[in-house]
Amino acid sequence: MRFLILLTCLLAACLAEKPYPCESPPLLTGGLAVSTQNEKLFTYAKYLYDAIGRRVRLMELGTYENKSFTHDVLLLYREATMYEIHEHNRTCKKSPLKVEFQPLGIPKNASLLGQVVVGSSSGPGQGLLVNTWVGELPDKSGKYMATVTEFACIPVSTAYHTKEFGWMVTSFFNNIIGIEDPNRLNPPSFCTDAEVKEDPADFLSVFVKLN
Repeated sequence: MRFLILLTCLLAACLAEKPYPCESPPLLTGGLAVSTQNEKLFTYAKYLYDAIGRRVRLMELGTYENKSFTHDVLLLYREATMYEIHEHNRTCKKSPLKVEFQPLGIPKNASLLGQVVVGSSSGPGQGLLVNTWVGELPDKSGKYMATVTEFACIPVSTAYHTKEFGWMVTSFFNNIIGIEDPNRLNPPSFCTDAEVKEDPADFLSVFVKLN
């Protein structure tokens, strides 16, 4: 009888701990790195993420088709506008943002691939419990795999598969909940008369689709 009670309790605990799709905190600051399977793009960026206002700022450096670049871009999804910001000479370029805002986290239609400990489970503080999910991209252009922390749903990595670029992997690190300076998610004053471009540079188009 005791065995049955114990077994029932264990099963209940397992069911209670089953991972579910989740939303990441609406305000995040951190770093990320992006690379593509065909080696066309590699970039490191500091990011500011505001899901409430649907704004993202990326301060990046990297290579695209063997050419180095540095860029500071502000993505305003509600206005469907992207600003390329040049602090050194206080100028901006403005172009249309032609992709939909995708909040960080796990979509409700995702399927759980598994739960693992990154690092070690031998002692407290030696590992991080994460959940990995798979599913179809919203535009049906390919598949994705996303890993988030079990607690707080902090992004760890995402991998997208497309016909054009193969696997594209984004790794997140040094994440902090909140944004220290929200003004950095608004266009600087010198962007008022920004030069208008019909389309952003090729590597920016790729990068925006990845995030």
